[in-house]
Amino acid sequence: MPTQAKWYFDFVSPFSYLQFKRLDRLPSTLDYDMVPVLFAGLLKHWEHKGPAEISPKRLDTYRYCQWLADRLGVAFQMPKAHPFSPLGYLRLCLSLGSSREVVGAIFDFIWTEGAPVHTEAGIQELANRLGVENLADQLDSPSAKQQLRANTEQAIAEGVYGVPTFVVGTERFWGFDQMEMLCDWLANPDQMTHIATERFAKLPSGL
Repeated sequence: MPTQAKWYFDFVSPFSYLQFKRLDRLPSTLDYDMVPVLFAGLLKHWEHKGPAEISPKRLDTYRYCQWLADRLGVAFQMPKAHPFSPLGYLRLCLSLGSSREVVGAIFDFIWTEGAPVHTEAGIQELANRLGVENLADQLDSPSAKQQLRANTEQAIAEGVYGVPTFVVGTERFWGFDQMEMLCDWLANPDQMTHIATERFAKLPSGL
């Protein structure tokens, strides 16, 4: 029986893009839903700053992502401005059903073309490519807005604090660098009990 999971992501995150490009390396027994969330909503809830809000960390993050993409052989080019508001892209994705093809097209536009993703012209160009004729209606869709809020609230309820994150049962696997950990967990669950969240949740704080 396939293992059920959720993959939480935001288009503003370069690590979400890089992980998306490696999803085919996951075992075929993992059945996951792609769930767009608003990263800023997670940060607000957990009262935490994103990497782009800390000047030195912002630059180091960009350097690392470019190096990592080069090493992985993944096409990567920073957009014209970053960070940017991903709201329009998230709502557009949801309006179009959040299929793998749509998610991939949006990621590629943002992270491989150096596009002006922070502008109305930028998202309009993407919409044209996707065959969307009523972009304003898609972005203002009440159902897309509600779904994005619900997705973000669901992620928070599951303890998600960053993107990308896989949630498998009660276990979270945050970040691109935890993909190998996820694969080990799926391959040998009986041998992974010593890294279960429940075990470390019992550890008291010394502060």
